[in-house]
Amino acid sequence: MRVLVIGSGAREHALLLALRRDPEVDALAVAPGNAGTAAIAEQYEVDVTSGDDVVKLAKRFEADLVVVGPEVPLVLGVADAVRAAGIACFGPSKDAARIEGAKSFAKDVMDTAGVRTARSEIVDNPARLDAALDRFGPPAGDHAWVVKDDGLAAGKGVVVTVDRLAARAHAASLLDSGHPVLLESFLDGPEVSLFCVVDGETVVPLLPAQDFKRVGDGDAGPNTGGMGAYTPLPWLPADVLASIVDDVVKPVAAEMVARGCPFSGLLYAGLAITSRGPAVVEFNCRFGDPETQAVLALLESPFGQLLRAAAVGELAAQPALQWSGGAAVTVVLAAENYPGRPRVGDVITGSEASGVLHAGTARRDDGAVVSSGGRVLSVVGTGADLAAAREAAYAVMEGVRLPGGHFRTDIGLAAAEGRVVV
Repeated sequence: MRVLVIGSGAREHALLLALRRDPEVDALAVAPGNAGTAAIAEQYEVDVTSGDDVVKLAKRFEADLVVVGPEVPLVLGVADAVRAAGIACFGPSKDAARIEGAKSFAKDVMDTAGVRTARSEIVDNPARLDAALDRFGPPAGDHAWVVKDDGLAAGKGVVVTVDRLAARAHAASLLDSGHPVLLESFLDGPEVSLFCVVDGETVVPLLPAQDFKRVGDGDAGPNTGGMGAYTPLPWLPADVLASIVDDVVKPVAAEMVARGCPFSGLLYAGLAITSRGPAVVEFNCRFGDPETQAVLALLESPFGQLLRAAAVGELAAQPALQWSGGAAVTVVLAAENYPGRPRVGDVITGSEASGVLHAGTARRDDGAVVSSGGRVLSVVGTGADLAAAREAAYAVMEGVRLPGGHFRTDIGLAAAEGRVVV
């Protein structure tokens, strides 16, 4: 099987590593990739938002399967173009990708499917903003205001704050730029990321993970695209995980089928395990970063065969997934000033070590690996338990050097110490 992966981040690096372990995968390509993926796959330049360009590349590579990593090309319909060309594609249609691309659509799907989520309201007119803010936040009994961009925001379009002025400023900035605002009630409890490979109404869950959005230790500072993750979750009861699959993901998948936009690909459910049970924070239409790096590190089943089965409508016939024991931890190394405008062009040392997955990297003409984005690298450690996996990840990180680079030191720490409870 010849597989082409679309994307350039650490998620795509993790996808390629998992695909390479599948004995049926005999050729790998990535576009556009990064300095790390170039070592394990043929690398091509492509406009990932252009269905025509991706199709041309897939034909040139003679791909049997195309895997679309990022959300933007999925929301723009790149997977539709690939399938229309007669090539199997892992990734939802443009219509189905609205589950991430339009939060108001996702809320309507969940409402119809009877899936519990935060109370919400769309604001598309600045004149309605203040009255809407009064219906949310601390005065309304919520712990905080939750203000989201209704569209795609690369994981950074959310502000959760007890400061009404900060909530209003974020909402006003979104409205000023022409983006509708989604206000939500605050959901208490630890968060869970659950990836499910979906083919219509067939749902195959992967291991649950937890990611860390805030930039600093102790969940301090602004939201980012994700500073780390770990899997599995020792504090999540098996019956709660089963209820997420049966009462959240499967009803949403069935509702998508009923609406004529069946989901085929990776459906990501982000949830809070509240005092009243699981409630959905958001759905995404693709593998999440940095959770993917940890989850796929423990997968033993043939990954390419799993993705191809979903892409061609044969997921129901796949055997149960097999996982290695223990735990995995991902720690993200970010560039100076991230999540603001990152400094780029700095030389990175230690990036070739085992367990290092590249994201915002490039290779200079002199062979040096340099930073080219905000989240530069992910370091993945595995071990017999969460504490051992943490130790392994941070040991690798000690050997990586990036001027001005920063990372969180507490990824998975609370769970390893038994301080996360449902």
